[in-house]
Amino acid sequence: MHKSGFVTILGKPNAGKSTLMNALIGERLSVINAKIQTTRHRIFGILNHDDYQIVFSDTPGIVPHAQYKLHERMMNYVRESLVDADLLILLHDAEDPRPDLEAVEKLKAATVPVLVVLNKVDLSTQEKTPAITAFWDELLPGKEKIYISALHKYNLDVLLRKILDLLPEGEAFYPKDQITDKTERFFVSEIIRGKMLSIYSKEIPYSAEIQVIEFKEQEKITKITANIITERESQKAIILGHQGKKIKQLGTDARKDIEEFIQKKVYLELIVKVDKDWRNNDLFLDRSGYV
Repeated sequence: MHKSGFVTILGKPNAGKSTLMNALIGERLSVINAKIQTTRHRIFGILNHDDYQIVFSDTPGIVPHAQYKLHERMMNYVRESLVDADLLILLHDAEDPRPDLEAVEKLKAATVPVLVVLNKVDLSTQEKTPAITAFWDELLPGKEKIYISALHKYNLDVLLRKILDLLPEGEAFYPKDQITDKTERFFVSEIIRGKMLSIYSKEIPYSAEIQVIEFKEQEKITKITANIITERESQKAIILGHQGKKIKQLGTDARKDIEEFIQKKVYLELIVKVDKDWRNNDLFLDRSGYV
């Protein structure tokens, strides 16, 4: 018997969706960062076994009021993931009393199985568990609750067994040696953007987009050139930093992670450009993969 299906992970932007998917797949497929709006695309992480193939879908956090066309496209990914899912997971911080009510309403109307996965249980206590369970029983009655720590990989075996119980029988959707639907170029841009989230504060990372314009593999080194697109000259100056120190730090930190990811020496060139309306430019968004 072979099981196969699509599992969509929903949750608030800081719920730990990327951390969970990475822990289950065993690869660093999504940008992991504590800041909100980390994932902008829909990223498939494919878990393969002789007896099953699970296609996890990490989606952007729900943006209730889209300010830009970029946000609209991000929410399109969420809607698509609800349509083709065989199982829906609502991932939520066990200690957070403020649920994503829009996601809750979507799950109430779901026609496929739903799991409520309460994350970061390592930061909670057993004494609080009954009250947390009662809270979610009222919000989503009849839905099974599983407590985990994605960061420390606690109870992930229990979660995986439950997922397999709920998935249908079927053939694999992807080749068994494939772990994602995204290209190396995509993950290079995600790594750079992830480092921006760590280095820069306030609105800078959220008003910037990364475009890998050259990815040239040579025998001993891979040459990568990426544009960092931001909205204002003042933001460009912040990204560059005094005497270029910030952009140098970004390049060094990103290069190390890219080398670890592609298992090869990397020469990384970063170029900062200004496009004041990129988040509302359909052609730019198309070219950046938001389709």
